[in-house]
Amino acid sequence: MTQALIISNVLLWICVVGLSLVVLALARQVGLLHERVSPVGALMPAGGPAVGDQAPSMEVAAIDNSPIEIAPADADRATLLFFLSPTCPVCKTLLPILLAAARSEAPTPRVLLASDGDPSEHRRFIARHGLGAVPYILSSDVGMAYGIGKLPYAVLIDNGGVIRAKGIVNTREHLESLFEAQRLGHASIQDYLSATDEAVRKGNNTDDAVGVEKGEAA
Repeated sequence: MTQALIISNVLLWICVVGLSLVVLALARQVGLLHERVSPVGALMPAGGPAVGDQAPSMEVAAIDNSPIEIAPADADRATLLFFLSPTCPVCKTLLPILLAAARSEAPTPRVLLASDGDPSEHRRFIARHGLGAVPYILSSDVGMAYGIGKLPYAVLIDNGGVIRAKGIVNTREHLESLFEAQRLGHASIQDYLSATDEAVRKGNNTDDAVGVEKGEAA
């Protein structure tokens, strides 16, 4: 009886060690896969002013009637213009993420929320989500000027009034990709990856051509 118990314990420990090794191996493979998968940036549909264009500069009134100038050419910081709707579930989920992501940037961009519709509905939405300190614009003209067709949508405008990144944003990764695209000097993360791949291909072709020339000279 004692011998059988010892054998069963030994077998159990062997199984535990084996499973631990399998878990470690799987964790390593997941890490490698994560490194190989390209980051996904905000989806940039056609329509509206393009990245690199001067953003439509508009003077509008916020829902509290305070004047707001969108995309001034001499601002002291960038502007993150976020289009949303009280009936958009993803917009509601992204709001705290949006504000946190903006605060993590240096310098912190000015965040403007933009929508249209019934003012009373939006006032309830502002109160429910604690957005009283965030400028909130109600204007269909703004959405049309920026070519907004789907929500949630964000436009990152630099302090010179130039659009640096834009797109449909459904996740924190999409939001952060706007700031990253601006830092990289590309319209989007996808454009940066495409340019990097093209540079690598050209480098490989150049190396192959040099190798062929050296072979012929020999």
